[in-house]
Amino acid sequence: MISLPRAFAIALAAIFSAYHLVLATYSIGTARSPWPVLLAMAIYAGLTVMSLWPTSPLQMPNWMGALVFGGSIVISILVLSQLDGSQPNGYATWSVAAVGTLLTIITVRQQAAFAWLGIAALAVIVVIWANPLALTTTGVIGSAIWVAVAHALTRALARAARDTSFYARAELEAAAWHATHEVQLTEGRHRLDYINRVAGPMLHLIVDTGGELSAEDQRECLHVEGAIRDEIRGRLLLNEDVRAEVFAARRRGIDVSLLDDGGLDDVTDATRTRIQSQLATEISRSQADRLIVRTGADDGAAAVTVVGLRVGDDGSAVALGAEGDGDEVAQWTEIPRALEL
Repeated sequence: MISLPRAFAIALAAIFSAYHLVLATYSIGTARSPWPVLLAMAIYAGLTVMSLWPTSPLQMPNWMGALVFGGSIVISILVLSQLDGSQPNGYATWSVAAVGTLLTIITVRQQAAFAWLGIAALAVIVVIWANPLALTTTGVIGSAIWVAVAHALTRALARAARDTSFYARAELEAAAWHATHEVQLTEGRHRLDYINRVAGPMLHLIVDTGGELSAEDQRECLHVEGAIRDEIRGRLLLNEDVRAEVFAARRRGIDVSLLDDGGLDDVTDATRTRIQSQLATEISRSQADRLIVRTGADDGAAAVTVVGLRVGDDGSAVALGAEGDGDEVAQWTEIPRALEL
């Protein structure tokens, strides 16, 4: 992409604007009185400096555009009122080109409405001062062409900038989707490898025995089924230590349920590792009959809640939060999202 440094563009516009002041100085003797012309030169210089100030934003404020518009009218009246419109004045009509330059500058600075109003006002002033033919001899048409070109280029560049921003966002979204897809594939492969590692030996045993499993093997099948279910429902609660402790707890006769509702999606890797390590410790020391592990809300202080229940005489445990005959909470641990200092 080809771009023009802003400092170079400002310097070029300043030199071109200063050229009008040179013409004004050269032709000042043509005016009936030099004082209005000098005042017009001062106003023009001030408006030019204000419009080309290096640290100003690209989009000119509305009040500044209105000020340049009003100043261009004042400059035209001050200069042309001192000239005879019925005869050629040469460079003495410098104000027409100077105003055109000012209006071109504010067009580039995204104040095209004030620029076109300035061109219209300039044309009316010139026609009143001389005649319609003066529009071609004094440079009004040339100024209008410059404003039109600047307006077209500004709109084209703005459209190109919007398109560039759109395609850049689209590229970022595509890259994010690709990265997410790759992560999902990698995570899926990891979980499939784990399931194959855990369930593979049991599946081979089932095939080898023709489905005739001992009571111990049947219990082991249930543990394997629970481990596979954990991979689906446990998600970010799991690491190798947690998997091992859950498997050991089930072999001790504990009914373990892992429920990841998305509460760990936004935590850092270090925080997740700390939470998983503490969770593995809680599971390893549990003596409950049923263990329910659930992630907390995204904005809650507790990242994970571990609840251990002792079942009643009827041999069943109730859902988390409910009360059943004879069931009691034997363990309640909340693993914090952030460490307390």
